[in-house]
Amino acid sequence: MMRFKTLQPNFFQRDTETVARELLGKFLVSGTGSDQVAAMITEVEVYAGGDDQASHARFGPTKRNQPMFGPGGFWYVYLVYGLHYMLNVVTGPAGYPAAILIRAVEGCSGPGRVARRFKIGKEQ
Repeated sequence: MMRFKTLQPNFFQRDTETVARELLGKFLVSGTGSDQVAAMITEVEVYAGGDDQASHARFGPTKRNQPMFGPGGFWYVYLVYGLHYMLNVVTGPAGYPAAILIRAVEGCSGPGRVARRFKIGKEQ
């Protein structure tokens, strides 16, 4: 079993683009012992602020995007096209809607595949 250092909330409570650059090369880890899955993050996508037209936050807070308006360090997971879960980590201070989509990890390209590999679904 490999041991990894957990990133603390203050790592994520900074500028979204800075956090995105620093996430590259970090490991995404889920589970423990023989159930542990870990892979290096190789591609991310930034969604920062309510003015970002590609962001779920562009129309303000909703039940679905509420996590994006919280403090950095929380996961924002949603289902797209009724098929694929997307794994995002919230960044910045509370009230500023921003998140980073994990697009790829070593050996696994595509955000839906990443979520599947790490068994991210509705329960999470």
